[in-house]
Amino acid sequence: MTLKQFFENDHFAKLAGAELIDIKEGYAKARMLITPNHLNGGGICQGGAIFTLADLAFAAAVNSHLCLTFSTTSSITFVQNRSQGYIYAEAKEIVNHHRMPYAEVRVTDENGELLAIFTSSGYRKQNSIIEADKPE
Repeated sequence: MTLKQFFENDHFAKLAGAELIDIKEGYAKARMLITPNHLNGGGICQGGAIFTLADLAFAAAVNSHLCLTFSTTSSITFVQNRSQGYIYAEAKEIVNHHRMPYAEVRVTDENGELLAIFTSSGYRKQNSIIEADKPE
């Protein structure tokens, strides 16, 4: 099982249309096509949809070490909005601590324009994601 296959079990992210497109050690990139189902009452992509995309990228980046890791705290700042097209979340692990990793996720549009910045810390459990292969 690969890490991408492991994250296929993230049913909420999958239902939201978020998909992983790259995973490396301490890094992940995900994307989501904004559909009418993602729009809020103001006609722009709902913040929860953007948060879900960023959270998926965070999870893939910190779990890339094959040690089961969950988010403990997250924060997101929205700087621009979009109502159509693909949006991307690129996660980079800033601190690879054996128990408390920390990562930053930048959410951008198709042109690389910054839409949001998401930061999160996590907690690494003792459980390994044994079946998964380490990313390239």
